[in-house]
Amino acid sequence: MTDATLGPRPDASRSPVIAVEHVSKSVTDSSGTLDILRDVHFSLAARETVAIVGASGSGKSTLLSIIAGLDTPTRGTVRLGGDDLFAVDEDERARLRARQVGFVFQSFQLMGNLTALENVMLPLELAGRRDARRAATEMLARVGLSQRLGHYPRLLSGGEQQRVALARAFVVRPAVLLADEPTGSLDFATGEKVMALMFDLNREQGTTLVLVTHDPAIAALCQRRLTVEAGRIVQDGAMAEFS
Repeated sequence: MTDATLGPRPDASRSPVIAVEHVSKSVTDSSGTLDILRDVHFSLAARETVAIVGASGSGKSTLLSIIAGLDTPTRGTVRLGGDDLFAVDEDERARLRARQVGFVFQSFQLMGNLTALENVMLPLELAGRRDARRAATEMLARVGLSQRLGHYPRLLSGGEQQRVALARAFVVRPAVLLADEPTGSLDFATGEKVMALMFDLNREQGTTLVLVTHDPAIAALCQRRLTVEAGRIVQDGAMAEFS
C-alpha cells in the first residue's frame, strides 16, 4: 500500500479541531457495571490524521461514536471546533455534525431506496444547498462513478458502494472525517483502492481524519496512532515511532 500521509504532524499549540476531554463511558445492567472507556483525553489539530487501534472490545468504536456525538459519555466531554458537543441538545448536536463531520462506515450505510446520486445529494439538500445535484455529480465523477449515478446500492459492488459513501462524506467538505473500519467489508485489493482514494480526498480537502482500524498497514497511512486497551489509551505517538 502506498504512503499517503500528509507530512509532518501539525503544531499541537494551535487550537484543536477535536478535543476529547477526560471521557469515560460505563454501562450498568443486572450483572454490574462495565467500564468501556476510562479517562480518555487527546486533541487533534487541523489536517492531522490519526489511527485508533486496539483489540476487538477495547472501546475504540465507542470512542469514535462519542467523538461524533452519536453516543454520550458518562463523564467528560468532546469539543468539536470549540463547541462542547454535550452542552447542547441532540438537535444542536445534529446540526454541528451536519456542518463539520463526514462519516464512512464498514457497512456503507447507504439509503437503499435512493440512487448513488441521490445518496450523495442528501447531505447537501439537508444543508439547503441549491447546487446539490451539480456538486454530487462532480464528486461522484471524482471517485470514478460517473456511469453509476442512477444505480441503486443493490446494483453496485461493495467497492462501488464504499466509493459512494466516500463521495457522500466528502461532498460537504467536512472539517473532520470519522471512518470506522472502512475496508472491513471489502476484499484486500478493493480495500487498498478505497483507502488510497480516501487519503487522496483527505489530502485534497485538508480534512482531519480519525480512522478506527485493526489493520496495521492501514494504520500506518496515518501520521499518528492511538492504541486503546481495556478502555484506556496506552500509546499515543507519531506513526514513525512504531516502525
